Amino acid sequence: MSNKLFQLKEFTTIVADTGDITAIKEYRPEDATTNPSLMLKAAQIPEYAPFIDQAIEWAKEKSDNKAQQIIDAGDKLAVIVGTEILKYVPGRISTEVDARLSYDKEATVEKARRIIKLYEDAGISKDRVLIKAASTWEGIKAAEELEKEGINCNLTLLFSFAQAQACAEAGVYLISPFVGRILDWYKKSTGEDYTSETDPGVVSVAEIYDYYKKHGYKTIVMGASFRNIGEIEQLSGCDRLTISPALLEELKKDDGKLERKLVPTTDVTPAGAAITEEAFRWALNEDAMATEKLAEGIRNFAVDQRKLEALLETKL
Repeated sequence: MSNKLFQLKEFTTIVADTGDITAIKEYRPEDATTNPSLMLKAAQIPEYAPFIDQAIEWAKEKSDNKAQQIIDAGDKLAVIVGTEILKYVPGRISTEVDARLSYDKEATVEKARRIIKLYEDAGISKDRVLIKAASTWEGIKAAEELEKEGINCNLTLLFSFAQAQACAEAGVYLISPFVGRILDWYKKSTGEDYTSETDPGVVSVAEIYDYYKKHGYKTIVMGASFRNIGEIEQLSGCDRLTISPALLEELKKDDGKLERKLVPTTDVTPAGAAITEEAFRWALNEDAMATEKLAEGIRNFAVDQRKLEALLETKL
């Protein structure tokens, strides 16, 4: 019997949830994804020092303005790391726009175009990059515009069905529903323990997956933010799963049998009316978990972005 990681790869595309190139070399996922928190961790790895120096020098060449240099160095570092990761994955790298732009559609579009341009300047075509943005209404509308330009997007910090519906209707390439963070909220809110089968994060992703397949949406569902391999096992068969190195190692060491849990329906029917902005905002407001976790996720990414910029500033 092969290990569970090998079995999982039979029906789910594995994405490495890390900016650590050493881990990516070891587990050889199809794709990889980063975010400000992962970039901050990566920037503190000694092997990344040359990347930071390269980003700093590039920023200095582009501007004499210190504030602009910090922004430029951050963008360039993300692209340098992404370019390096793409040497070891056959698919795509997800690179996140600044979380502080989550409620600014135009700024998100502009930043996404800039990131893609930096990748293209580095010899990486846009079909190997996904632009990550938060699943706010503004982020989803920005992604809708970018998708029409041929820039594929990964909508992250997704906690509710309303967010998933809006993303599908916007033609977003991929969504990242956060399984573990949903579980965290419910455990804290209810004081209950959940099995892998009753895990609210697992239930949410399975519902979204079934809805997408039932109505023929092409948007890829990529479960994210896992707390244990039980959650991963319950979502086996999901289009993609982005998994941390620690959980990838657990799966690799487990020789038990893994059964496919999610299977797409062959009975496709048309979806109902599209969700409006008003309906989207109200549905999000009604969902305390999604409202709180979305806001918290954006704040935390912004905190780590500022920490990364402070690190870059010391180098400047």
